[in-house]
Order: sequence, then structure tokens, then C-alpha cells
Amino acid sequence: MVAPVLEASHVFCCPNRVRGVLSWSPGPAGLLAFGTSCSVVIYDPQKRVVVTNLNGHSARVNCVQWICKQDGSPSTELVSGGSDNQVIHWEIENNQLLKALSLQGHAGPVYAVHAIYQRGSAGAALHSLVVSASSDSTVRLWSKKDSEVPVLACGDDDCRINLFVQQNNQFQKVLFLCGHEDWIRGVEWAAFGQDLFLASCSQDCLIRIWRLYIKSTSSETQDDNIRLKENTFTIENESDKITFAVTLETVLAGHENWVNAVHWQPSFYKDGVLQQPVRLLSASMDKTMILWAPDEDSGVWLEQVRVGEVGGNTLGFYDCQFNEDGSMIIAHAFHGALHLWKQSTVNPREWTPEIVISGHYDSVQDLLWDPEGEFIITAGTDQTTRLFAPWKRKDQSQVTWHEIARPQIHGYDLKCLAMINRFQFVSGADEKVLRVFSAPRNFVENFCAISGQSVSHVLCDQDSNLPEGATVPALGLSNKAVYQGDIAAQPSDEDELLTSTGSEYHQVAFQPALLTEPPIEDHLLQNTLWPEVQKLYGHGYEIFCVTCNNSKTLLASACKAAKKEHAAIILWNTTSWKQVQSLVFHSLTITQMAFSPNDKFLLAVSRDRTWSLWKRQDTVSPDFDPIFSLFAFTNKVTSVHSRIIWSCDWSPDGKYFFTGSRDKKVVAWGVCDSSDDCTEHSVGPCSSVLDVGGAVTAVSVCPVLSPSQRYVVAVGLECGKICLYSWKKTDQVPEINDWTCCIETNQSQSHTLAIKKLCWKNCKGKAGESDEEGTEWMHFASCGEDHTVKIYRVNRCAL
Repeated sequence: MVAPVLEASHVFCCPNRVRGVLSWSPGPAGLLAFGTSCSVVIYDPQKRVVVTNLNGHSARVNCVQWICKQDGSPSTELVSGGSDNQVIHWEIENNQLLKALSLQGHAGPVYAVHAIYQRGSAGAALHSLVVSASSDSTVRLWSKKDSEVPVLACGDDDCRINLFVQQNNQFQKVLFLCGHEDWIRGVEWAAFGQDLFLASCSQDCLIRIWRLYIKSTSSETQDDNIRLKENTFTIENESDKITFAVTLETVLAGHENWVNAVHWQPSFYKDGVLQQPVRLLSASMDKTMILWAPDEDSGVWLEQVRVGEVGGNTLGFYDCQFNEDGSMIIAHAFHGALHLWKQSTVNPREWTPEIVISGHYDSVQDLLWDPEGEFIITAGTDQTTRLFAPWKRKDQSQVTWHEIARPQIHGYDLKCLAMINRFQFVSGADEKVLRVFSAPRNFVENFCAISGQSVSHVLCDQDSNLPEGATVPALGLSNKAVYQGDIAAQPSDEDELLTSTGSEYHQVAFQPALLTEPPIEDHLLQNTLWPEVQKLYGHGYEIFCVTCNNSKTLLASACKAAKKEHAAIILWNTTSWKQVQSLVFHSLTITQMAFSPNDKFLLAVSRDRTWSLWKRQDTVSPDFDPIFSLFAFTNKVTSVHSRIIWSCDWSPDGKYFFTGSRDKKVVAWGVCDSSDDCTEHSVGPCSSVLDVGGAVTAVSVCPVLSPSQRYVVAVGLECGKICLYSWKKTDQVPEINDWTCCIETNQSQSHTLAIKKLCWKNCKGKAGESDEEGTEWMHFASCGEDHTVKIYRVNRCAL
């Protein structure tokens, strides 16, 4: 098979924060499907990679369901419902999308879908029957052909479960089941022998199991035995009447908060024999998930296993799923995170946490490669900064990327990042302060262990007195450093009960751990923070963008602004953290800044549709901070762009820079000559205007030229597509045919919403992999408003 020219090699994302957005395909090597923003992600938990993205919804995906095959083979179809009022039926072949069919009809967001395969008449082929429920207060059924429909259960907010059965091509309400005392949050059927069992869960913290069976027609003997109350209903076929009865089988009480989901373990084939274990899984807002099963001797339903989430400020679970044979269970937590547990082969009652995909649960605003190109840091409006790195195992050639730290968990939405050096970064959020973070020793050790490097080599240029980790005070926003002496031995629970007065607060939540594999969510929530080393005050409004020069001596930052005096760029010295200079020119928010490769120029682009170029003046002595003065700029007449300029970047040789705007235009400007000493300059467009066909939100120039010595520019669009163009000055007047479109992302590779940032890896080779392929592959990373971060690899020869 020919290797593609562009492929999304690593994807980081997590499910939307709604119930029912997660589904695990039955059958061997089952895939996990979940909704992330407007897209359905198919993930392989065994290989730990995202297989594909199904893009078709135009608003948030709220529910996903694989359609189970009766013969136990892997599912090839799934359905999803979204806030765009549509249900989409997807068909998949060889892990790629074969066909997508949109089912239109609801007038409100779809919040629940379920689907089964059915035979119409005897011997007919199977076809799928889909049922969907929406906030327009309707339940709709979608079927390709007429078919006998089984019983349908709907849980309502009136605390009842309504049962419907099809008679004369119409659904008739035959029964309602009372008992729950709050909204019904989940219902699911399972067949055991001749009987149907219905599990329901509710916000009243209880789970009820109902049994539906055919009532015997023999005349009942009047015995005095105590019986459970039976609810009965009759279905008339052409020839005969059948009476069904429903009784309450059991009530399960074990959760202390709303129960959000219940799922029966699916049937599976073991050695050719169909197995149907009677096991039920429930997920609750009390941060636990319980596995229930009837006792073998007495038949009484008991709690078999309880697993849950520890630490952090989370609020419990939305959903849960079994894998194909019940040996793994997964939960979907309130903050989008997935938790996976695997059953121990030695002790079936013991379940251990496993590594699973993670990512931001809201828009990702900024992203950076570290200077060595070995990890990426991202920041998002979910108020976290996350660090992703490759996990290299000695025995496997396959390298997977994982979240290995969450350096900042904040109280404000994060907006921007800049790296000072490998283990120090600055972040800006919806506050007036910039915060500087440094990596603790525990992170450096774990990073080396996971990505297969020597600690001594990485630590040699670090300060010897590194803190172990960091912790956030009870009412604080700042990560405080924790040193070796601060980590006291935690008292055991019994000692604590005997000695504590009940009002004490244990300050240090951080516990160092040496990891050889990526951490699980509980560890990320409280043990991977980086200590904050500095706050930078100076801006009057929320920070919007920040960047650092290439020699790592100067930091430039800007904030939201509606007036000229607020739209100033502030320059900071990265050793003393003093303000060096304030550069005033723009009249509205500066959207992005970039230092030229030789640090002689600072470029800024703004919401006011213009750019400004600042030149560094040579100082008398190296001890003095550099001074920047305005070198060139555009005004309303010369700007070329007619809408906000979102992004800018420099060519690797520093001669040209590129700007991208909402007006769909990308323009190259130059030539910028740092040896030119006269005061007034006009740096004009030196390319033809490239119309990319959509609003441009990000541009990034590849640090390496294409084989034909052309500049390679990655352009990110508001629709989520990424296009790679190459450009070379032709010296014609006017410039024509200077741009060439090389590659565009296809639908499954693209983001589903606006791209916020593109960033090329600065050194060649495979992301986190050995350089055996030489300089053939280039890498860039992207992040967007669809909550997703992707690393792409592109074949340089194809550019």
C-alpha cells in the first residue's frame, strides 16, 4: 500500500460532557466510539490509537450507539444524534467511512439514540431500526422497511417508564412503570432465556430491574401465596392473543448520588458457544461505578466490584460501557476524561486502571512544540494546560503519544502560551496577569522514563535545587512548589481517625510517583502540576497573545484592547522578569506576534486589519536591554487585508513574512533587511494575493524548504480544513503563478471547527520516533475549537 502524503498520526481528544455519548462495539477487538465536539471519533483501546474521525454533524454530538450484530461479530454500523437536530447512520468498512445517511425530522437537539438489527418477514435480510429522542418532546423511529417492532421503553422526566408496542403500524402505549421518584436517566433491555429484563436508573440514586415475560394462559388457581404485583398487557396478532406481564425484579441501592447510566454486559461467543452473563454496570455522580450480579446461591443481586475516581475537583460519571467480553469497563467522567479498568486474570474481583486517550474538553486555544521537538504543550478554554509526549517501549516499534502532565489547572480560561526553554513556559488567560511555570524534578524524571531518555543528560543544565512537584492551596489559583522536605508520610486512615480533630486541612495533595508509562487521569489531576515561579503584571485587560524570541531573552505580550493605549505590546526580560519596553501603535487587540529568526524584528498583526514591524536597535553594551523602534507598518490604504488579520509567521531565512486574514487572503511581505538603517520603510506585498476560499485563522511556515527550494506554508481555515501551499518569488511584475497548492486535509483528517493554531516541528524526523527515514517526513501540530489536537506528518517529497 502506498503511504499517504499527509496523515494525521496522533490525535488527542475526549468525549463531550453529555450522557450517552460513548459506545463500545461488541465483538472481538471492539472499537470505542464517542462524540468530540461535532465529530464522532473511533478509537482502538488495544492499540491506543484513533482509527478515524466521522465528520458530518454541524453542532455538538450528544449520543452515539453501535448497532450490535446477533452473531457476535464486530459492528460495522453506528448511529449518532446531535444538537444540529439530525440523526446520522454511519456504515464503516476496514475502519474507514463507507456511507453516511442523514435522518432529518427532529425540530430540536437529539439527546438519545438506540438501534437494533431486525428481520422483516421470515428469512428476510437483516436491516437496522433506529429510534431517537429529542428535546422537541418526540421519539421518532426510522426503518428501511416495515417490520415487527419489539417493545420500546422510554424514561421520562415524570419519573415513569413508558412501554410502547407496535400494533397496526402504530405505536401504542401499553403500560407505564412507576416506582422511581425522580427523572429517569437511563433504560436498557437484555434478554435472558425467554424473559426480557429492563434496567432503569434515576436521579433518586436507585436502579430498578423489571422482568417482562409471557403470562401463562392456564386459569389461575386461587392460592394464598404472597405475589408481586403484575402489570399485564395483551398483544393481538392476526390469529392469537398473547398476554405479557411485567414485575419488579429488584431494586439496587448502592449509589449516593444521581445514577446516570446502566448497561447490561453484552452476550459474546466463547469457544463457539454463546455466553450471556447476567451482569449490570452503573455509573453515578458519586464518582463511582458499580458492577452488579445476582448471587449464585440465593439469586439476590449484590455489588460485585466498585471502582471510581480519586482526587481532583471532579463531579462524577456521565456514562459507562463494557467491552465485548466484560473484561474491561470504561467510564466517562464529568470533565470529559475517560477512565478504563481491566479485570485481573489472577483475581477476577480485582480491577486495575489502564491507559486511555485523553485531551481537552473545550476549545484548544494555543499549542507549541518544545525547542527539541520532543513534546507539545497545549492550552484551552477548559482552563488547563496539557503536555503530550511519545511513549517509547523497548519491546515495541509502535510509538503512541499520550498526555503525561497537566502543568496548570486554572480558574480562568487559558488563551496563549510561550516557551522560554524546554522546561519553562509562560501562559496567559482571561486575566490581566501572565504566569511563568517551571518543570519540577518529578516531571523531568517521568518524562525521561516514558520517552526513553537519560535523566542525567536532560537535567545537566537545570538548577540543582529543583522542587519535587507543585500543589494548589485550598482557595488559591497559584501552583506552589513542593520540595523534598515538604512531603511528609501520609498518616494511615486509622491514625488519622484517632488523632485528627476533624477541622484540619491536609495541604499537600502532591505525592511523587516514578512512572514508566503514561499517568492515568487521577494522577494527572493532582500530581503533575508545575510550580509557578513568577507573575507578570502590566496589562489592563485579559491577555490575548504572548511570544518569546528565539534566543529566549525577551518575551512579548499583548492583551484585549479597544483603545490605542491598551493595545500596547509589553516586552519583558526573561531573566529579571522586568518590563523592558512598551510598544504602542495598534488601535485594537493584537491577535498574534512573531520574532524573526534572527531576533532583529518583531512582527505584530491586529484586529484593526493592519500589521506593524518593529526593529531592534543595537545597544552600546550587551548588558543593556534591547530597544525596539517602529520599522514599517500598513494603514487602511496599504493593508491589502479588509478584515481582521488572525495570524502571521516568518520564512525560515527571515526575508519574508506571511499574514492570514478572515478575508480569505494570505499574503507574503518583504523583503525585510535588518542592515537597512534609514528610519522610514515601506515593506510591501511581494506575492500575489492567495485566496484560499475560506476565512484564514492560522498560518505557519515550515522551517525547511521543499525539495524544489520553495517556502511551505500551512494555512488553517475557519471551517477546520488545513491546506499546504508552497510559494517562491518569481520576480515578475505583478507576481503571477507564485503560489502552488500542494495538499489539503480530507474530511476525516480535518478539524470540524475553526483552527486556532498551527505549529511546525522545528527538527526533521518522525514525531517521537527514530530518524531512520531521514529527512523525508515533516511534522506539524494543529489545535482547534473542536476540542481536538492533532499531529500530522507530511511527506516532504510531495511538496
